[in-house]
Amino acid sequence: MSPVLRLEHFSYTYPGAVTPALKDVTLSVEPGEFVVVAGLSACGKSTLLRAASGLVPHFHGGTASGTAVTGGLDVRDHGPGDLAAVCGTLLQDPETQIVMGTVRSELAFPLENRGAAPAAVARGVEEAALALGVAGLLDRPTHELSGGELQRVALGAALAGRPQLVVLDEPTSQLDPVAGDELIWLLRRLNEEQGTAVLLAEHRLERCLAHADRVIVLEDGRVACDAPPSEMLAWAADRIPALQTPAARLFARAGLRPAPAGVKDARATLRAHGLLREGPAATNQAQGAPARRRSLRRTRATGAPAAVRAHGLWHEVPDGRSVLRGIDLELQPGELVALMGRNGSGKSTLLRHLAAMQKPTRGSVEAQGRVALLLQSPGDYFLHERVGDEASAVALAGFGLAELVDRHPRDLSGGERQRLALAIVLGDGPPPAALLLDEPTRGMDRAAKGDLIERMRTLGQAGTGVLVATHDAEFAAALADRVVLLADGRVIADASAHEVLAGGWHFATETARVLAGEDPPVLRPEEGGDLLIDRMTFEVTP
Repeated sequence: MSPVLRLEHFSYTYPGAVTPALKDVTLSVEPGEFVVVAGLSACGKSTLLRAASGLVPHFHGGTASGTAVTGGLDVRDHGPGDLAAVCGTLLQDPETQIVMGTVRSELAFPLENRGAAPAAVARGVEEAALALGVAGLLDRPTHELSGGELQRVALGAALAGRPQLVVLDEPTSQLDPVAGDELIWLLRRLNEEQGTAVLLAEHRLERCLAHADRVIVLEDGRVACDAPPSEMLAWAADRIPALQTPAARLFARAGLRPAPAGVKDARATLRAHGLLREGPAATNQAQGAPARRRSLRRTRATGAPAAVRAHGLWHEVPDGRSVLRGIDLELQPGELVALMGRNGSGKSTLLRHLAAMQKPTRGSVEAQGRVALLLQSPGDYFLHERVGDEASAVALAGFGLAELVDRHPRDLSGGERQRLALAIVLGDGPPPAALLLDEPTRGMDRAAKGDLIERMRTLGQAGTGVLVATHDAEFAAALADRVVLLADGRVIADASAHEVLAGGWHFATETARVLAGEDPPVLRPEEGGDLLIDRMTFEVTP
């Protein structure tokens, strides 16, 4: 059987770029394979997916050499329109893929384009909506959807025609933990039951490695590793440690082998060595919660004005649906806070209100100076055709973009676009009173996330209050002093990261799930590794 994707000595260079984004790439994906593409930011992952779908070179331009064949169609002779019949595509920015006014029309559009009968269109829309959990959104206008909802709708449109191959660029980046897990399970089900090949680029490998048949690692545009997940993790420990999952880093810290592909493997290994504490998962410690409440009371009792404050905040749309319901929230100067919650819980709407981009139906917002906001879509900030024209040289250098000044902003990798948008928002002037970020880690590898955390801490030390809306529990645990959890437009939890991100199934770090039952709870691989070292009573063979 012929592969659904075949690249032979394929190289590609973007317009205006000095070096190729892909260099002599040779690989294939067989029918029914689930392949994860990994690598650091700007290593060529997105470009590889664009080549598979024909966007490279037909849409982006540039120069290409070698062979790329998708579903039996040569990419040199067939553009994205032809390839869409055999290759479904979900890009990093799903909002750029939505073309219709309602969710139902968006899901029907690709089927109607292929001439499907009305009954087949209706069935396809219903199946895609049910599979992706958007059945309740079918008659909603697409411009009202949250980023995560848009991502699921765009994926539904890509899958509606049952393509031979589906390529996905960071498909879980805007999904809450539950929706992200459900998406990966859906892809695996399509992969196993219908033989749909999956090519998925992802930075948060802990979400998908347990389901993968192979992992292809790109490094500087070349294939550096092509192996099963466990072998890739062993390779990454020596070559690119930033690609290790939290569970793999936990094991590496404790000196345990082999590196686990997921939570199940990790717990099984720890159980076999007698290192796993079995029993009820740790819950919010009684001694911890009052301490946090006392801390908040002390902060408010000082009388220091909050960097930004919402009081009794409501946001209701014309059809009567309440997106925000009586929100009371304070962000103190220098405080680092993570805002979490499922898709559609009101996170993005709350940030826009705090930044005075929307007016509340009821309630008020007060700020002690400039409030800077980085939205979910970094492309919304780009106005020029050169990176160097978007922000000052000082701001660009501060975010590691000095060497990209002559590139077009939309040809950058997802992580680079995110950093460019942040450079535009912050500039090189005095820091804002408050900085609000909506899913800022989309497209960022672990090293880039670490750099972002350090920058946020520096801003915090300068007195800027930082509020980050994120679905990334690992990022929240590493950054935040405090986690605020939203549900249905209400604050349902406001406490320390250890209280919110431990003891749960979904809003929890991978380390917390591996070491569930520990008291006090453990959130980060370094903490967990040290705990296991202390517990060991046997010699680990290196």
